[in-house]
Amino acid sequence: MAINREPILKRCRYLGISPMVMGVSKESKRFTKPGVANTRKKVSEYGMQLKEKQKLKFIYGVLEKPFRHYFEIASKMEGKAGDNLVTILESRLDNVVYRMGYALTRREARQLVTHKHFSVNGQRVDIPSYRVKPGDVVTLHEKSRSSAKFKDVLEQTNGRVVPLWLESDRDNFSAKIVRAPITDDLDYETQTHLIVELYSK
Repeated sequence: MAINREPILKRCRYLGISPMVMGVSKESKRFTKPGVANTRKKVSEYGMQLKEKQKLKFIYGVLEKPFRHYFEIASKMEGKAGDNLVTILESRLDNVVYRMGYALTRREARQLVTHKHFSVNGQRVDIPSYRVKPGDVVTLHEKSRSSAKFKDVLEQTNGRVVPLWLESDRDNFSAKIVRAPITDDLDYETQTHLIVELYSK
């Protein structure tokens, strides 16, 4: 994940997404409704396509080169390339950890994965971009379960909605991937066909 020093709320307003998608509570900081500052300026077709790509890159913290690689993989998969791209991004281990509620943001989830706090099917994985698949079980390492850090995070994310493609088991600090994530599972709106059009030029 690249370091983006631009304030998250400012970037969210520009891209038209809620800060809560990034794990930021709008009650904790000054918040302006997404997209309000951009309504006066007419955006070109290319501008809309570019903005949609920037939005997904920002949400998942992916640079252009790997993002383009994901798109190429998605294009070769069966089905719609845009939907496949979402499935690939949501299947990243750092995103899964965030969705499980074991990190407040995806940035934090990336750090936790890098520090080897999580295992996939019993094997420690320290690669945030590792792609999980249906049937995999992601587990918080036993030594990490008693840390004050995770106790605090789990308390703060207790009310977070876990997506339907994950079967959460907080008693055992784990979650099972029951199926591949799809666009309908997202907590934000996306027009992936615009990204397909952009890369098709």
